[in-house]
Amino acid sequence: MIVAFGNPVYDYIKTPTITTGERVLSGCSTNGCLALARLGHETTLIGRIGADYYERFTADLTRYHVSAITELCEQTGGFGLVYDASGNRTLDVLGVAAPIEMVPEVCREAAAIIIGPILQETSFELIERVHALSEAPLFLDPQGLLRRIGELGRIEHFYPPELAQIAPLFRAIKANELEAEVITGVNPRTNGPEAARRLRALGCELAIVTLAEAGSLIDDGHRCYRVSAYRTDAHDPTGAGDTYMAGFIHAYLNDPADLYRAGCYGAATASIWIEHTGPDAPIRLEAVERRVEKLLTL
Repeated sequence: MIVAFGNPVYDYIKTPTITTGERVLSGCSTNGCLALARLGHETTLIGRIGADYYERFTADLTRYHVSAITELCEQTGGFGLVYDASGNRTLDVLGVAAPIEMVPEVCREAAAIIIGPILQETSFELIERVHALSEAPLFLDPQGLLRRIGELGRIEHFYPPELAQIAPLFRAIKANELEAEVITGVNPRTNGPEAARRLRALGCELAIVTLAEAGSLIDDGHRCYRVSAYRTDAHDPTGAGDTYMAGFIHAYLNDPADLYRAGCYGAATASIWIEHTGPDAPIRLEAVERRVEKLLTL
């Protein structure tokens, strides 16, 4: 069982080539659970959702074979994501769900736990409670810890000093290039190894920095592994990092010593996800493994 903390969201997504037309199921931990379920794992999502989307959410998770422990709140979270031709995106808030307060007993049985908030819903105190309850390795995607609502409802990024206090609780912290620069002050496009080193210096065992088409970096304190991206035609990058984490965790739980291979699983899983938009990406273990083998030959 893999448990993930983070509110599900229903997002509107527009890229230069596609648009969802309506809001679709998404979210950091949600996307991770969807991908892990398709890789053969039992997953449980823990979060808050509004009554406005509750029935649709319940039907969606049943269809995708993901379990959930949720509490109702006033509204469902969501963003309007718009990408320009260069891949830059804006996030406008469509709804904000309440913070997560529960730490269910299922955490005691977990093989791994993901903390993947989308907008400040996992407090630092909650993270400490999860760590105290479970012996499972914790994996952090910090995106939601670094976001706040700016002017006109648009998301802006900041560095919360409390992150340094809870970083040592995590087996791995995975940040994309923007998040890595917010945390470390180093642009990972110009000095990726230093950004990864500084991220790991916060106290986690492993630091992962994803760089879209430029691949990813994994620093374990002894070596910095550089993993290539799987070249593909990306239609929608939303959720790429979420599903990279899913593929990485899948391989890591099988062999914690082979970090390069785990990174290749992350890259391969994400490559299938970004070829599609929304939660229906046809991730299959056999397809992921074929792409992994190609990456291992590079």
